[in-house]
Amino acid sequence: MKKYVYILVLALVSAIGFAQQKKVTTAIDSTRKKIGAEFKLTLKTNVDTLSKVTFPAFKNFGALEVIQEYPTDTIAQGDRYELVKKYGLTQFDSGRYMVPRLPVIINGKPHFSDSIRVEVANVAVDTLKQKMYDIKDIVPVKDEIGDWWIYLLLLIAIGAGGYFLYHYLKKKQALKADEFAYKTPIEKATMLLQTLEKKELWQKGEVKTYYSELTDIARNYIEEAIHIPAMESTTSELIVALRAASVQKKMSLTPETVENLERVLRQADLVKFAKSKPLDFEITEDRNKIEKVIVTLDKAIPQEEEEIDDLAYKKALHEKMLRRQKRNRILATAGFVVLALVGVTAYFVITKGFTYVKDNVIGSQTKELLEGEWVYSEYGDPGVKLETPHVLKRQKSSDAVPKDAMAFLKDMTIFSYGSLAGKFYSMVSTMKFANETELDLNQSYEGVLQTLEMRGAKNIFMKPEEFSTQQGITGIRGYGTMMFLDPIAQKSYKVYCEILLFKQDGGLQQVMVAYEEGDAYGKDILSRIINSVELKKAAP
Repeated sequence: MKKYVYILVLALVSAIGFAQQKKVTTAIDSTRKKIGAEFKLTLKTNVDTLSKVTFPAFKNFGALEVIQEYPTDTIAQGDRYELVKKYGLTQFDSGRYMVPRLPVIINGKPHFSDSIRVEVANVAVDTLKQKMYDIKDIVPVKDEIGDWWIYLLLLIAIGAGGYFLYHYLKKKQALKADEFAYKTPIEKATMLLQTLEKKELWQKGEVKTYYSELTDIARNYIEEAIHIPAMESTTSELIVALRAASVQKKMSLTPETVENLERVLRQADLVKFAKSKPLDFEITEDRNKIEKVIVTLDKAIPQEEEEIDDLAYKKALHEKMLRRQKRNRILATAGFVVLALVGVTAYFVITKGFTYVKDNVIGSQTKELLEGEWVYSEYGDPGVKLETPHVLKRQKSSDAVPKDAMAFLKDMTIFSYGSLAGKFYSMVSTMKFANETELDLNQSYEGVLQTLEMRGAKNIFMKPEEFSTQQGITGIRGYGTMMFLDPIAQKSYKVYCEILLFKQDGGLQQVMVAYEEGDAYGKDILSRIINSVELKKAAP
């Protein structure tokens, strides 16, 4: 029973790891320098002539900034090469810092350098002896604001285009709807006359256009109210047809009314075809004559009662038209916005690639984590120090370990961020047993794999290797891939995972980092976290 509980505790706070062979030698020109001075870090490796070697290319080595990356020197040694890579490091705050273990990829396999502790000392300044200099000119710096403002302007432009398109269509459709809404030809003619005056065409010199619209209003009214083909008739034909209709329909028209209509129509013909230009007062009189003619004709037409059913039908038809117009406006605006977004997205995909669009426009969780503000903290006892994108949150040990198992533990802490079912996960745990226990890391590693399977992992391909840290703490490092099912999207995805497992005086220290395979940002995050790990030895 005791052995079962022991393995269960190890599995529930699982860790995985791999060992490292010393194929990379590390040297630094000095372990103590003043603020802003350059530390020269040297990495060396000896390989055969067919080996492919990739040295680290980070902007920061732990808390130290890489200010210079020197070219790689290649020294031939018979059938082997010695590759020498130098870096210039600096720090502008005094204190003690750790140059972390750095990965050198040899034939696709990572080999790590030694970590080195350095000290950055303050610069003593004697203001009595220090020479004084003029203030230097302002040095322009590169704008670090990023490209987000471009996307914002594009969204504003697309939104503004959609807004103006919607209101343009609304205004255009309103004219058609208003015309349809008139119950009688007289209402339509009266409204059109008012609209014509608001345009102020003849005041702007557009006399020909003004007369054309003025006479069209009169002709449309006569055609709709008296049923004469007025729009297709000449002036003479229209007057003859109007007189005939007045007799047939028993309309009481005075000769003055017909003469006023004929006078304005002929005046319009002169303006349109003979380029005549009436005086301002004549134009006003012609407009008044047309209005008076329309009113007189409407009164002279024998009135017929319009059935209620016809009015209700016309009203329902009008409301249906309004709904259709609104739907068309919305569809047209939405179509414009969608096409604009697709066009802009296609442009960026073609010019910058799909990954750029996905990470910068759609968004990437791991990119935001990598580029955000990192924290360096110590977790558990014995302490595990490491750098992470977020402070790891303490988890309840009682939620992870059964009560029976807790009885065998003196102390246990678990800190984590994210989830194995998400895009990124990091975890640190430490434990001490109540009674002296001889731990078997290989057995613990097997328990880890079993636990991962219990948590839904499939197709686990993990490789463990033994190694020793600079502090003399032995451990196991496992690395590899596995499949997980996203319970929300119901989609399986592959995870790359690395887990460190250490033992000290009957206790365990564990570090686990996982990300979706193929995520370049997740890879950089994992590398930065693992390279920053420092272990605190257990108290004797």
